[in-house]
Amino acid sequence: MKYVDLVIDNKSDSTDTFYTYACEKDDIKAGEKVYVSFAKGNKRKGAWVFEVSDKLNENISKNIKKIKYVEETDKEQSLTEEIIKTCIWMKKRYLCRYADAVRLFAPSGSASKKGHKRNPHKDTKGEPQPIKELTDQQKKALGPLKEAVQKNKHDIFLLHGITGSGKTEIYMQIIEDCIALGKTAIMLVPEISLTKQIIERFIGRFGNGNIAVLHSRLSPGERFDEWQRIRKGEVRIVIGARSAVFAPVVDIGAVIMDEEHEDTYKSDMTPKYDTLEIAIKRAAYYGGPVILGSATPSVVSYYRSEKGLYRRLVLNERYNKTPLPRVKVEDMRLELKEGNKSVISRALYEEMDESLKTGSKVILFLNRRGFSTFISCRECGHVMQCSECGISLTYHKEKNRIKCHYCGHEEAVPEICPSCGSRYIRYFGTGTEKVEEEVSRLFPGHKTARLDMDTARKKGSMEKILDGFGKGDTDILTGTQIVAKGLDFPNVGLVGIISADVSLNIPDFRSAEKTFQLITQASGRAGRGSEAGKVVIQTYTPENYAVCAAAAQDYRKFYDTEIKLREYMDYPPFCDLILLIFDSKVREEAEKGASYWKASFIEMTGKRHEENIFPIQQIPSNISKEGWKYNMLIKCPLGSRKHYMGVLEKIKNHLRNEKIKKYNVAVDVNPYSLWRS
Repeated sequence: MKYVDLVIDNKSDSTDTFYTYACEKDDIKAGEKVYVSFAKGNKRKGAWVFEVSDKLNENISKNIKKIKYVEETDKEQSLTEEIIKTCIWMKKRYLCRYADAVRLFAPSGSASKKGHKRNPHKDTKGEPQPIKELTDQQKKALGPLKEAVQKNKHDIFLLHGITGSGKTEIYMQIIEDCIALGKTAIMLVPEISLTKQIIERFIGRFGNGNIAVLHSRLSPGERFDEWQRIRKGEVRIVIGARSAVFAPVVDIGAVIMDEEHEDTYKSDMTPKYDTLEIAIKRAAYYGGPVILGSATPSVVSYYRSEKGLYRRLVLNERYNKTPLPRVKVEDMRLELKEGNKSVISRALYEEMDESLKTGSKVILFLNRRGFSTFISCRECGHVMQCSECGISLTYHKEKNRIKCHYCGHEEAVPEICPSCGSRYIRYFGTGTEKVEEEVSRLFPGHKTARLDMDTARKKGSMEKILDGFGKGDTDILTGTQIVAKGLDFPNVGLVGIISADVSLNIPDFRSAEKTFQLITQASGRAGRGSEAGKVVIQTYTPENYAVCAAAAQDYRKFYDTEIKLREYMDYPPFCDLILLIFDSKVREEAEKGASYWKASFIEMTGKRHEENIFPIQQIPSNISKEGWKYNMLIKCPLGSRKHYMGVLEKIKNHLRNEKIKKYNVAVDVNPYSLWRS
């Protein structure tokens, strides 16, 4: 007889604890999926074993009249001890429920009734990938990585390689070492759109049968079958977007995060986990390295490499020796003064015309996050910013006011520009659809396509658009962030960045970082063949340090300025941020919940910590599907995060059994966007 502590598969804070059951199977292990009768109604529920013991806990045996038994076990859906330990860690790290953490690892869907295995990439043809002769820089970078894999030494590496420098070849050679040693490897990409291209290359090198794919666009059946193949050890390589970090692999030889800087690696659903943190936790258990690849590393990652927390490896030359693209910055203020009101500057039009005449393809990029409208002077380019936070103020049309989404400061929309006195003040916003229409009008003889969340909504549509562009069926591709992330097309002669200001003025302290990254990454899509490409950056603020550094393709220049500003304003990496999101169908309940947590936090930490709490702010109801939302932001001085999270955990546990609570609360550690949350 064994006694097991279980976590019930239930979406309730009140049941977020261990329940003890007896089990007649002596081979029961932590991680197994079981079925039990639960609560007074004895409803049959799924559960996972977290702990196994030979004896019943003395405190439990005194307070229990009749213990219940495990009714059934399901070894086909069992998890590993490592996964269970990671779930326990996640609960404390993100203040999520046990069951929420387990569901990320557990399979969705069910086995096919006909017994057929559903392979989402069975028809994918591999792109031949002969092992390339490495450059001296690649060899130098590869050495420490191979040593870490072969010696089973956990370390975190930042592979800082410019676009086209050959990072993918390094990834593949590291994975070869993992397979040779009988280990597994997880290859993460930031966007589902990138999985097809990398799958084709990996199949070309490793074969179809050795690769599994995990991402949210798979059907539940496909996901279940891929999960089973991984769990049974039938494959050694897992490729996917952020959810692939939860693959049921064992003996992890390496976890690779390509384009590590992308905010898509941060979950915006509960649990609001950071993929990098999960990757590090899992790889450390098995002694495998984590490899972070990027041409534009996040400021936090680069700072950690400066401090020696990560080992930095550098590739500053393109593999084929082709020069980086030539960059031209166009001041849209001058375009406006000279009568051009089009979203396409004259310089961009001329470059497009020349590229298309020579048979080269064109990519036009406009960041989708431009929906966060900001107020800008079209005369001088001045953007209205918060006097406290230095972050752009967001325009709220229903109130005709501008507001800071960090500290809550708001003010009336000025009638004249406070910088130059002009009355030509407008809120800024142009979408990809408008750009596509304008391009079709200007170049009627050329085929255009648009890639954004609207056109890529249907399954397979994204791949179809990219295939058409790659094969030459499309001459001009207009897109959002999707087209800026890692896509490799050899015949792109020109990249046009329609407005650098859209990302530069999102209401986020990372706006300059995001702008630099997007411009650099989008620029990197040009000239990946034998000829150097061209880039045209359109902006109303050409003097901005992020735009200047991106145009010069100088990461260090950007970083040196940005890190000083972060330190001065006390933003990450010099602090941690904790965002609490309270939502309810009733406005007063959401507000009451936020006020209670704030008062409790101050009471438990002391009055002196109140200055680290930003004012509670209401998020417009049309942003929240649940009804009303209130946000509360806490700044954690370095070294205080563990203490602050412990206090919040105590508040949550105190409320766990409160049956009259009419609001939900979610915790987001170091959020990427207040607006998105």
